[in-house]
Amino acid sequence: MLLSGTVVADADTVIPDGAVVVADDEIVAVGDRSTCLEEYPDHEHHSCDVLAPGTVGGHVHSVQSLGRGIADDTELLEWLSDYVLPMEASLSTAGMRVAAELGYLELIESGTTTCIDHLSVAHADEAFEAARELGIRGRLGKVLMDKESPPGLLEDTDEALAESERLIQEYHGAADGRIRYAVTPRFAVSCTEACLRGSRELADAYEGVTIHTHASENRGEIAAVEEETGQRNIHWLDEVGLTGEDVVLAHCVWTDEDEREVLAETGTNVTYCPSSNMKLASGVAPVLDYLDRGINVALGNDGPPCNNTLDPFTEMRQASLLQKVDHLDSQALPADTVFEMATVNGAQAAGFERVGKLREGWKADIIGLETDITRATPLHDVLSHLTFAAHGDDVQFTMVDGEVLMRDGEVLVADADEIRARAREFAAELDVAP
Repeated sequence: MLLSGTVVADADTVIPDGAVVVADDEIVAVGDRSTCLEEYPDHEHHSCDVLAPGTVGGHVHSVQSLGRGIADDTELLEWLSDYVLPMEASLSTAGMRVAAELGYLELIESGTTTCIDHLSVAHADEAFEAARELGIRGRLGKVLMDKESPPGLLEDTDEALAESERLIQEYHGAADGRIRYAVTPRFAVSCTEACLRGSRELADAYEGVTIHTHASENRGEIAAVEEETGQRNIHWLDEVGLTGEDVVLAHCVWTDEDEREVLAETGTNVTYCPSSNMKLASGVAPVLDYLDRGINVALGNDGPPCNNTLDPFTEMRQASLLQKVDHLDSQALPADTVFEMATVNGAQAAGFERVGKLREGWKADIIGLETDITRATPLHDVLSHLTFAAHGDDVQFTMVDGEVLMRDGEVLVADADEIRARAREFAAELDVAP
């Protein structure tokens, strides 16, 4: 397939009248439209106003999609214990499937082609199967919770790790490597030392398996960890093996100087979730400091109950504006940096190679947006538009691994109306009351 339009190949490269040529699951050419049409005359041709790398959701909770709007105006620990965890515990096998489908549908429709997905304790197979069928690229993991957890989510440590290993053997590397596994302890508050150390041992036992957890999102969380372990959160996670280049820590809002040194020295990935951090009043992550230290920072929406959208473009805008106002510096976190966080930085955190840029030999994960709309008029700077003005609704074309998942705004890999209808039915039966 030959795709033409204004090509945003990466944060530094824009081709105004460009084209991207795809064969199988890879990009084989990126260049001027006329040249590509001449060199590849037999390829199917599809045009979009703007072509860009698919965005990467560096931390999402697809299976919380049925809880959108259930816990507004609450702080993190109340939000979690009184609303979200009971909701997750009440999900049946079928409910988990439609929740995951709804989450992946929203990601595909709004231009996210890769996600690092923090699932739930039970029925994780349903999310893996949904990801495989809908075609999204994902790093998924069953949640581990073996202490201070509500009924329906509390597990025996050995059984939880054994179930994780079964899922690794079943799904890691599935769909020709499009789906990979992350061992996923929820966070230090809900996991014993044995569970955290076991997570590291399990990840080390399988090539390419990574670790994904929450860290230092909220001051109450940090106080709880420090009271139990005598250490601040990042130091405790480092002691039990949950730092390193194969680790993604979501949030990292409240870290001190020593903890930031640990993150930098170990090459640990951090995911910045600005909308969630604002909505739960968690605070403002020290993203500029992280970037200055060479820490890889990705961008994530978190879950629909604390955002309440999985729109990556809204998240890019929030990411930049929050840092500008926090630092009282209009130059803080400019468009090109945010775009990299939402694309290639996220791919690095997710552990996917050759993802996040439109480059010859890279994976064909491509989105197309319309700009013949008032909000995009005039279009002086396309990168500025993508970062500060675009919405997920502008996405009309989504391709992952060379497969077209959405074209002309119509999802091709699933019945979107049917998913939404089933989601409304299951949502009506959930335990969402405090």
